[in-house]
Amino acid sequence: MISRAKSKFVRISDRKVKLVIDQVRGKNLEEAFAILKFTRKAAAEPVRKLVQSAYSNAVNQLGSLDLHTNEIMVSKIVVEQGPTLKRWRPRAMGRATPIMKRTSHISVELDIPVPEEQ
Repeated sequence: MISRAKSKFVRISDRKVKLVIDQVRGKNLEEAFAILKFTRKAAAEPVRKLVQSAYSNAVNQLGSLDLHTNEIMVSKIVVEQGPTLKRWRPRAMGRATPIMKRTSHISVELDIPVPEEQ
């Protein structure tokens, strides 16, 4: 079974988020949470919350089935560039320079092995 979660308009550049998501792609859920807990990047916190949300979605969908976090895999996690907020900073001699505040859209899919009932 696949469990999905999306986070849109995260106020971190997609290039910075990509550094974090490349570390957790393909890992099981326990490893992913450990990596995200000790990664010293600002993008680690929104990605950890998103993976937690996908896990919670799986728990809600499956109900009271036992879900072992060491069997659940982060099968797909991608980041895309969101809209850029354009701001201006005053500079010398009446000029202005642009400030680009970039956003990103992150989506994650967890692969959950569901035990077959006989």
